Amino acid sequence: MPAIQKCLRIPKDIVKEIEELVKDSKKDFTTTTNELLEEAIRAHRCPGIVFTEGVGGRRARIAGAGIEVWEVIAAYKNAGNVLKRLAKTYHWLTQQQVKSAISYYRLYAREIDTLIGENESWTPERIQKKYPFLSVGER
Repeated sequence: MPAIQKCLRIPKDIVKEIEELVKDSKKDFTTTTNELLEEAIRAHRCPGIVFTEGVGGRRARIAGAGIEVWEVIAAYKNAGNVLKRLAKTYHWLTQQQVKSAISYYRLYAREIDTLIGENESWTPERIQKKYPFLSVGER
């Protein structure tokens, strides 16, 4: 996506926070700031969604539940896009949490579909090849 240069005045305390994130992430100031802005816009558009760092990178999660949006959407698709069936699968989620996940998916379907596809690509053979220590051999 083409970038546009804009002048922006950022309070010193915010700059300091971003610089701390830069140190931790090994990314530059511009990249980190752009990622934070994008996440803020997405969270603004989809109340109830937060972004957290995990082993797979930063991902959209349902606030208060910790579960990633793609996991709920994968279950939703497996339930034939029927909310009542999804509610039984994730009975601990509130109706608003489920709606937040579905709203996020409607806006960012490509991202979520990619994550679902990556998860579905993990066959037992691929797991054994990549992580042989997880296989229990016969003795």
